[in-house]
Amino acid sequence: MALLGFIGVGRMGGPMASRLLDAGHQLCIYDLSAEATRPFAARGATIAGSPAEVASQAEIVLVSLPTPDIVRTVALGGNDGVINGTKVRLMVDLSTTGPGVATEVASRLMPRIGWVDAPVSGGVTGARAGTLAVMVSCPKKTFDEVEPVLKTFGKIFFTGEKPGLAQSAKLANNLLAATALVATSEAMAMGVKAGLDPKVLLDIINASSGRNSATQDKFPRAILPRTFDFGFATGLSYKDVRLCVEEAEAMGVPMVVGSAVREMLAITRARFGADSDFTHIAKLLEEWAGIEFRG
Repeated sequence: MALLGFIGVGRMGGPMASRLLDAGHQLCIYDLSAEATRPFAARGATIAGSPAEVASQAEIVLVSLPTPDIVRTVALGGNDGVINGTKVRLMVDLSTTGPGVATEVASRLMPRIGWVDAPVSGGVTGARAGTLAVMVSCPKKTFDEVEPVLKTFGKIFFTGEKPGLAQSAKLANNLLAATALVATSEAMAMGVKAGLDPKVLLDIINASSGRNSATQDKFPRAILPRTFDFGFATGLSYKDVRLCVEEAEAMGVPMVVGSAVREMLAITRARFGADSDFTHIAKLLEEWAGIEFRG
């Protein structure tokens, strides 16, 4: 198999890069953290000193990075950006940047370097298990080339050829995921304050029309057990919802509920920190209501 480049082997990128190694791919890796790259060096991956160095060794470079600004810098920044690589033909962005940054970076890389939007959803658990939803937008010919690689991560959804389309799909999904968590936390806090057992209330909701991703997954897995460790940072959830609301407003699409969810995430981030798990939204409601979600 041809050598692949991978930039950003953190909470999401690390498990995805590991799955590529498991599938038999050779990797050239770059990450600012030596601790993050050490396990990959032990498995035979080449560790590069910059994004440009990765892009001078691999024709296809995948990136998994936390913010749009970092994606822009890695792709285009100074002498070290992917754009200065001598071998790269395709850059595959697994991050969530929003359609604006995707369109900007794609236009600046072309025509020499092709751009593939491939944001993923499913959290760290999905990244480890290979069960992510991978949303892809790029020219169809390019999609045919990268599809076998992306299948390593999970189920693929081709959204079209326009840069940013997959990013729009990802933002829509993450807005709904955060909204479900906020609304469920409020409803659960009301029920527990009234005297209901939270597990009984959750069972009722999951057998009824109110069930959603928070009631079926996040509450039973990370909130009722009091671990608050679902695997998605509050700061990243806030970033995604903020991007979604801003992109929608720029298109003339009002987001009344989305704006409220953004504010709830901003408060949660201020209270518990950007690195806290976003299930701390429920903890915030506990504090406000003076209750605890215990079965």
